[in-house]
Amino acid sequence: MSTVSPGRLRARDIDRAETATVLDGAYAEGQLGAAEYHDRIAQARAAKTLGELSELVADLQTPDARRVRAERGAAAAATASGYPPGTRARTADRDAAGAVLSRALAEGQLAEDEYHVRAELLADVVTLDDLAELTADLQGARPAPVAPPPVRSGGQGRYFAVIGAAGLAVAFGTFALVHREAEPAPAVPPAAAAPAPVPYAALNDIEPLVIPTPDLVTAAGLAHFVDRYRIEFGDTVADEITLFPAHARVTRALPGQPNRKVTYTYRGGFHQDSDPTTRPVDTPTVDLAAVDIAAIGAAAGTAAATTRVPDGVVSMIEVDVPSFDPLAGRPAVSIHVGNTFDESGWFVLSPAGEVLRVWPFDG
Repeated sequence: MSTVSPGRLRARDIDRAETATVLDGAYAEGQLGAAEYHDRIAQARAAKTLGELSELVADLQTPDARRVRAERGAAAAATASGYPPGTRARTADRDAAGAVLSRALAEGQLAEDEYHVRAELLADVVTLDDLAELTADLQGARPAPVAPPPVRSGGQGRYFAVIGAAGLAVAFGTFALVHREAEPAPAVPPAAAAPAPVPYAALNDIEPLVIPTPDLVTAAGLAHFVDRYRIEFGDTVADEITLFPAHARVTRALPGQPNRKVTYTYRGGFHQDSDPTTRPVDTPTVDLAAVDIAAIGAAAGTAAATTRVPDGVVSMIEVDVPSFDPLAGRPAVSIHVGNTFDESGWFVLSPAGEVLRVWPFDG
């Protein structure tokens, strides 16, 4: 009787959905850029075998990804971190590595020019191996458990940031800082602020603090985002805004430069994703202050019924000025709905919450 290798077994819909969940978490953590994320999601939906799905998560550092790799039969030599060589670094890992470099500058291990060179390299780091190379010759770095990634809270796309022992000890990848008293530090970037000293031996005894991140495609999440947006930019105007359950993307004009635009990602804070690019000065804009959050939130709550998507959940909310008729030139809110079977639909509302047009699932 012939046998088939695990990687050649046919994938089920649940296997594709599980892989997409892993990719969602990696994107939320900064392991994947937007283009990479969307490309891998498309590949996951089209995957025929378990081996194809395994390749899509092989370089990610989430426990779910390691389990998926094991179940799919993908073998790799694990590093001291418990992840294979070439594993992607998270935003939290890069931030923690920046704190290590700042401490090294404060302690005199690095001269200012050395520090700035490494800090610039840090911005381009992709893997945990790259992070390790930036700090391997610094005193005070020693092997440590990898900080746990955010925990998925079910099928609605919500994530929770876990601040635990490794977060307090400036852990990243396979390294953590040994805390000791330091002389007053010179002026350095904000990342130089050292965390409160925690004995290394006691790290694993500290209970993690779980802080919920609002689901941005709910009324509460929308209100949270609008408030943060106003604080960050001083207004509520943008060219376009796309909200996902755990993050958002914004494109808006540069202050005082209506012919330039910049894209930002929001994951608890705003991060500039791109260099300024050309923007027509007459680009239509939307104003979040004109959006009836309660009405849009209520529409999102009944979106599955509106679009006739079985067991559908809201995957995305867009606030922009559509170019298609009959909505051309008018600000609108688009709500997209999908399920684990790739069945989807969407509809468009006015900022006041009036349903203008529906594209339902017709299966």
